[in-house]
Amino acid sequence: MKCLFLAAGYATRLYPLTENFPKPLLDVAGRSILDRLIDDLDATGLIDGYAVVTNHKFAGHFRDWAASYKGRIQVVDDGTSTNETRLGAVRDIKFAVDALGLDDDLLVLAGDNLLSFSLSSFLDYAAAKGTSCIMRYHEPSVRRLRKSGVVKIARDGRVLSMEEKPLAPQSHWCCPPFYFYKKADLARLDEALAVGCGIDAPGSLAAWIASVSPVYAMKMPGPRYDIGTLDSYRAVCALFEK
Repeated sequence: MKCLFLAAGYATRLYPLTENFPKPLLDVAGRSILDRLIDDLDATGLIDGYAVVTNHKFAGHFRDWAASYKGRIQVVDDGTSTNETRLGAVRDIKFAVDALGLDDDLLVLAGDNLLSFSLSSFLDYAAAKGTSCIMRYHEPSVRRLRKSGVVKIARDGRVLSMEEKPLAPQSHWCCPPFYFYKKADLARLDEALAVGCGIDAPGSLAAWIASVSPVYAMKMPGPRYDIGTLDSYRAVCALFEK
């Protein structure tokens, strides 16, 4: 199984902190966000290759960081240099898959989120289901639901539908940017894009796959921490310092 980190955003809400430095490499209590995710995944023994897809502006930062991993992490530059010209998360996944010739089950993670629990539980869940999988958590706020990927699920956890940033949310289940894709589903990326799969939100690919193939959603056993603003970054740093 391979792991792909999505790190091609420009984190404009964190300026000036991220004006010239990528958000996934920000320090959180002595370790970068990406280092913390990799520490957790390494402990599972299930990942045999890592990749980071980023933009041209930050590619050098990621290559310098990846050098300490002695070839274990591949960095892919999508060639964009501004927030206005970004490819979008789904096209970045496609870009990385093609550039690296990825032909395996793939764990796709946003590079700017941390979890209070190990991803081992998610990988175990996916192995038990034998399908592509997402995670879900209950979100009571309709305002927040309108800014998120919202899923409707069956009693057994199968995804019935998924919609990005809906004006009228059909449930209170949110999908965070952590996805497990089976090799066979990932091979349909070209088809997804050809029929109009959304390109900006990473969950758009999971939503399309759920419409053509079984996808299950694991209920998260603990909170996640989305580092999107200076206040949220300071809060996460204080939490992990403890």
